[in-house]
Amino acid sequence: MADSLPEGGTSPRILRSETVLVLALSLGASGVSALISFIGSLTKPGGLKHQAATLNTSYAPGRPWLDLAWQLFGIATALVPVALVAHLLLREGTGGLRVIGFDRMRPWSDLGRGVLIAAGIGSAGLAFYLVARAAGGNLTVVPESLPDVWWKYPVLVLSALQNSVLEEVIIVGYLLRRLGQLGWTPMAALVASSVLRGSYHLYQGIGGFIGNMVMGVVFVLLYRRWQRVGPLVVAHALLDIGAFVGYALLAGKVSWLPTM
Repeated sequence: MADSLPEGGTSPRILRSETVLVLALSLGASGVSALISFIGSLTKPGGLKHQAATLNTSYAPGRPWLDLAWQLFGIATALVPVALVAHLLLREGTGGLRVIGFDRMRPWSDLGRGVLIAAGIGSAGLAFYLVARAAGGNLTVVPESLPDVWWKYPVLVLSALQNSVLEEVIIVGYLLRRLGQLGWTPMAALVASSVLRGSYHLYQGIGGFIGNMVMGVVFVLLYRRWQRVGPLVVAHALLDIGAFVGYALLAGKVSWLPTM
């Protein structure tokens, strides 16, 4: 994958400004928000594991149709930065998101690799979360608290897909490309991507930060090997679907799954 500057005389200064703006509109802002949330949790009486970090919650309790409208609105607007990245990459004349391997060129390969990644990371990630929470380094993560309505599971799946597309396109494909064009070393870019991934999960606690940072390192290495974010999007989507839907089905029914 070429890391040369875009055609048309785009300067490094403009690329730096563009990258900062994209992150400020998306996951960079999420990182700052997560840090503020984590400070609030640390300074709140009681241990972290006795506090909850709720991911998918109702926006209009008792009003299911209005709630659905808000859910779909939130999912759609969260993907606007991805559309912006697609536009910016298209202006380079490289085929847009195709240059980072987010296309339909290798669907079965992407699916197979994604399933393998999810299988490898899923069980290890769950075990790490349980240990971190037991040690007092993580909040109790509540993946969903939606009402029992007909659209609950479709919305959880859509939320998982939104998370996976947003994070892998921006924090892996786009960011690594731009940092490479700006002259960052491969190691520096890997650290930046993985630390940023961990930062916007800091609201979950230290365990969420470390676990996702490690996942970020693995994803960057796999991306560099395959030159495609497609498998990473599949893996991330499967992990989140498993977490969201699994929690909805198992919460309160199994003893090993923490609930609030």
